[in-house]
Amino acid sequence: MSFLFGSRSSKTFKPKKNIPEGSHQYELLKHAEATLGSGNLRAAVMLPEGEDLNEWIAVNTVDFFNQINMLYGTITEFCTETSCSVMSAGPRYEYHWADGTNIKKPIKCSAPKYIDYLMTWVQDQLDDETLFPSKIGVPFPKNFTSVAKTILKRLFRVYAHIYHQHFDSVMQLQEEAHLNTSFKHFIFFVQEFNLIDRRELAPLQDLIEKLGSKDR
Repeated sequence: MSFLFGSRSSKTFKPKKNIPEGSHQYELLKHAEATLGSGNLRAAVMLPEGEDLNEWIAVNTVDFFNQINMLYGTITEFCTETSCSVMSAGPRYEYHWADGTNIKKPIKCSAPKYIDYLMTWVQDQLDDETLFPSKIGVPFPKNFTSVAKTILKRLFRVYAHIYHQHFDSVMQLQEEAHLNTSFKHFIFFVQEFNLIDRRELAPLQDLIEKLGSKDR
């Protein structure tokens, strides 16, 4: 949630995606912020009683996009074509970009280019009213869960890149508490609703187990 971040967080990588005030999704976001404030992240990610699962996933997906946007925005000066010539999460994991529309065959590119492609693509999905309806009564499409899973799988890669390649910079900026809380919230959410395949989480598996064990 945005209240986790300090003064540096006014710098975002892409424009922040706002949920319209007064809408039901805005009320859900406020509910999520209030439960997050209690400090119990396992409880904070649970579907509130009587709420629609798709809407809950949509609100949280927008929020995670905004969080990652801020986190990556704080370290863009360290993530360059030179320092990160490939999009990786440690030596064993490298990501190539394809969106199935503009770039159909996966291409190898630098981390800043990959993350730019990724965040622009996510933004386009979030802005598409047929995928993420913001008006009450407009139904979510049948493929919504599948789209949300792809978005979250790709957003995870930004966390993985930051942890593996830029954690020293994050610590210099004293942003590690924000990064850890944001990532823990993200992981608990995707675990609660089985939204990312375990194999996709492998680059940060040790950290995920550590975060989970601290919460038991």
